[in-house]
Amino acid sequence: MAVKKLAISDFYEMKKEGRKITWITAYDYPIASFAQTSGMDMILVGDSLGMVVYGYNGTVSVTMDECIIHSKAVRRGAPDVFVVGDMPFGSYHISDGDAVANAVRFVKEANVDAIKLEGGERVATRIRAISDAGILVIGHIGLTPQSSAALGGFKAQGRTAESAEAVIADAIAVEKAGARLLLVEAIPPELAAAITKIVKIPVLGIGAGVDIDGQVMICGDILGYFQAFTPKFVKKYANVAEVIINAMKEYVADVRGAKFPGPEHTYSILPEESGRFNEMLKKYIK
Repeated sequence: MAVKKLAISDFYEMKKEGRKITWITAYDYPIASFAQTSGMDMILVGDSLGMVVYGYNGTVSVTMDECIIHSKAVRRGAPDVFVVGDMPFGSYHISDGDAVANAVRFVKEANVDAIKLEGGERVATRIRAISDAGILVIGHIGLTPQSSAALGGFKAQGRTAESAEAVIADAIAVEKAGARLLLVEAIPPELAAAITKIVKIPVLGIGAGVDIDGQVMICGDILGYFQAFTPKFVKKYANVAEVIINAMKEYVADVRGAKFPGPEHTYSILPEESGRFNEMLKKYIK
């Protein structure tokens, strides 16, 4: 059955009807194709690829070129899924013009449907400029990994009345600036639920409870192949790392024990050529 690619209007309809939106990260063709087959609504080519794919300590080192390359692979793997390109650190921090230019790269080179960037009130002009250029923007507030150092590390946000009000102000600013969806990360469920009522745009979360419009998770976390650390809000649905390691161990044992490759994995000399083949070898092997 053909898959219907969702549009931004579909997400608003889902919010109105109370149907949850499903969102996951992907960084390559295979995972993207699996996501499409699973019926996933959205894919984020997150800057988390810095840790999951490249083994960086964080996301700050990720470049635009890396994001574009992975976004192109994801688009090929999931042509019928709403794909979001994640603006990496430095791609929108210098100026509105710089932000627009890099957002345009995502659309022109990787054919993404929207871009995501981190920050609330402080990036309002960037959101407006990109939106005015005709590109869909998804805001990201709460815990924003690119600026985690300024937040005191990877810590939950909005856990006091004062800080919660600041997160609400960010949500309102992002919506007013023209963002069409909002991601809230690592904030109390009560705050996330309140924001979902305050703003009219769909609100998706990671580590923000269930009373919002949808969820996003990092594929390496839920599939169990990113093992550096596991955030509190992660539910592992598989342990792919264990499966892969065990398969590789079996392969190593088979090769060392001369059990692989077997006859069924090899190609034979054509029967009519066996005589000439053996005669030819005599020239080289005495």
